[in-house]
Amino acid sequence: MPRSMKRPRSSPAAAMASRLAKADDRTIDELYGLEPVYEPDLPGATAAEATEFISVLCPYCWESFETRVDLTGGTFTYVEDCQVCCQPIELTCEVSDAGELRAIKPDRMD
Repeated sequence: MPRSMKRPRSSPAAAMASRLAKADDRTIDELYGLEPVYEPDLPGATAAEATEFISVLCPYCWESFETRVDLTGGTFTYVEDCQVCCQPIELTCEVSDAGELRAIKPDRMD
């Protein structure tokens, strides 16, 4: 075959870019082993479902304060300082499979 009739070869990077340009977000997440991203602009997803403000009673000073919790990851435990007395509080948040807050338990860290 004459040289002028040969097809130019594309680089492996160009071939990969071409395949990825046709893939949707879910396919790319699966390809690279990424967790799905919460996208509040999608139909059926509201910001109210993702986070919720809760009232917490500090187990040290017994004052109440509000904090926001993220409900997208399921049941979790984390440490947050009291907004009044600055003592560390371990908050255990129980979240249902549907993403609803079932219970919250504040514990002292001492």
